[in-house]
Amino acid sequence: MSITAVRGLLCGHFTDTRRPTGCTVVITPEGAVAGVDVRGAAPGTRETELLSPLNTVEKVHAVLLAGGSAFGLDAAGGVMRWLEEHGIGVQVGPVKVPIVPAAILFDLFTGDPTIRPDAAAGYAACEAANSNAPAEGNVGAGAGAMVGKLFGIERAMRGGIGSASVTVDGITIAAIVAVNAVGDVIDPATGRVIAGARSADGRTLLNTTQALLRGEKPIASFMPGTATTLGIVATDAVLTKTQANKLAQMAHDGLARAIDPVHTPTDGDTVFALATGAAGRREDLTVLGAIAAAVTTRAVIRAVQAAPAS
Repeated sequence: MSITAVRGLLCGHFTDTRRPTGCTVVITPEGAVAGVDVRGAAPGTRETELLSPLNTVEKVHAVLLAGGSAFGLDAAGGVMRWLEEHGIGVQVGPVKVPIVPAAILFDLFTGDPTIRPDAAAGYAACEAANSNAPAEGNVGAGAGAMVGKLFGIERAMRGGIGSASVTVDGITIAAIVAVNAVGDVIDPATGRVIAGARSADGRTLLNTTQALLRGEKPIASFMPGTATTLGIVATDAVLTKTQANKLAQMAHDGLARAIDPVHTPTDGDTVFALATGAAGRREDLTVLGAIAAAVTTRAVIRAVQAAPAS
């Protein structure tokens, strides 16, 4: 099960295998109430301020996750063009204006950094979008993702993108997460590191936090803003904008259970929330938030499990 288990959502990837890099779009053709919560200190985002409950626009029409660092925000223009061509957007006078929040991650360590998602890439991701379960691993926004970077990129492992969902009492909650963290990925069921920084000889997993507790130092040259985990949580329950923002906030707990360390000065960790309302009813937000955090954790784990061995 995946993000497309939520009624009213389509998902598509574009992967540029030349580097690799790419982008992932979740489209809401009928619009969805949205929120966002940014916890990392090095975010790269677009159209997040309008998701505040204080601001006027109620619904968005797509959310884009992209590689390419700040350059990758260009891909949102292609998403807007595709949506406009399909008559999707807010009616403003004579035109429909698509609302497309976006966030990017840093994946420029691998290959030619001048190759990054652009408007054509965003358009291609929309062309590929459908209601099938999206591919996982090193595709779309997770194509160039890596994890466990604190002790040097040469000791890191591949990250990726993963998705998960659950339906409880007729309400579906789902997540899709592009995992490109400074920290390790942990299986919270066992406490075991399943992907992350490797030992100096490359034979074992280091366990970044345990190494820090032993007094080992990160590499001095590691630059801020060169990581970031991005996620979208979604439900077919009816939510207000205020509730959608709270749902995004609670979903970050799912990142914290599966990534260690997380929300660092080097990460721009950002989670969006979408509520399509297709179920036609409300659900207790505490329940929704707890489930959203759980499926976010599952999506993180699926992302690295689906990535090829580094």
